[in-house]
Amino acid sequence: MSSTIITSPESGLLATLCQQLAEQAGQLDQTGDWPRRQLELCASYGVFRWFLPAAWGGLAWSDLDVIRGYLKLSQACLTTTFVITQLTGASRRIAASGNEELQQRLLPALAAGEQFATVGISHLTTSRRHLSRPVLRAEPIDGGYRLDGFSPWVTGARHADQVVTGATLDDGRQLLAVLPTDLPGVSADEPAPLLGLTASCTGPFQMDNVSVPEALVLAGPEENVMATGVGARSGGLQTSTLAIGHAAASIEFLHTESQRRDELQPVWSELDRERSGLEHDLLALATGETVCSNEALRQRANSLVVRAAQAALAAAKGTGYASGHSAGRWCRESLFFLVWSCPQPVMQANLCELAGITD
Repeated sequence: MSSTIITSPESGLLATLCQQLAEQAGQLDQTGDWPRRQLELCASYGVFRWFLPAAWGGLAWSDLDVIRGYLKLSQACLTTTFVITQLTGASRRIAASGNEELQQRLLPALAAGEQFATVGISHLTTSRRHLSRPVLRAEPIDGGYRLDGFSPWVTGARHADQVVTGATLDDGRQLLAVLPTDLPGVSADEPAPLLGLTASCTGPFQMDNVSVPEALVLAGPEENVMATGVGARSGGLQTSTLAIGHAAASIEFLHTESQRRDELQPVWSELDRERSGLEHDLLALATGETVCSNEALRQRANSLVVRAAQAALAAAKGTGYASGHSAGRWCRESLFFLVWSCPQPVMQANLCELAGITD
């Protein structure tokens, strides 16, 4: 194995990678360009291998080690780490599918960073579920299915070789399939400028009567297809992990500032105490210990990441409000957690906190 491959979250190589990502994060935010260089860097360090079994070129990291790795990556560059979660979701869905032909054809290249895959599943989890008519529909045809409609939030679709997406049949059953982006009828809209993470190039992914052969189906048709397999689960520990890691960047800034400004010492200390408690509970949940619910952890992580970023901005004063300062970027990025795969109970709890409702 290459000496540059990160084999554990304690590796000094991970610290080296994170330093390089952090140094490039500001420019990435300013340009809004797809993080091609950052992803190539992660591939050279073997990051994409963390999530896959050894049979497909992976390192088969445990859930606990993956979380530790994500905590460090998200502290360095949230945009790059978010993009990696979408690749991870696609890779793990393929690995869990039982479709050996697809596994052999796709997974080694994804693990090596030679190809990029992403997911378009929000319409099956938290986005557009309130609509009476599914936004992406599937119709059985000879040898497969016809998909028509769109997935509203797909990261990096214009840069992807494959998109793992889900569609709903007329009887309510759902299926998951992996779509090569060069299939006839497949297209990616121009990504919309976002408040933060614009460089993730997230936007609608269109399917205009796309014929999908059975060989590309990963799961289903069945009720609630997202409950099967592993990987691209919505609203779980992965999202909270990135929020806690991102908060750590703001808190570390406050720590540095507190070394020369005594009034910041209690602010930094209290926020870091909260972060440490959240990280403890996160790691406990990852090992199967029931210290709180996933939703309770997510609500607390959302609260911390927003407050920590705002504290960093306040500590930076006017300089932090100038375009290009990290504190301003952290504030914008922190708001992403209020809308990314946010289950209704978590959203309601966040709204109540913002409104000052304590009951």
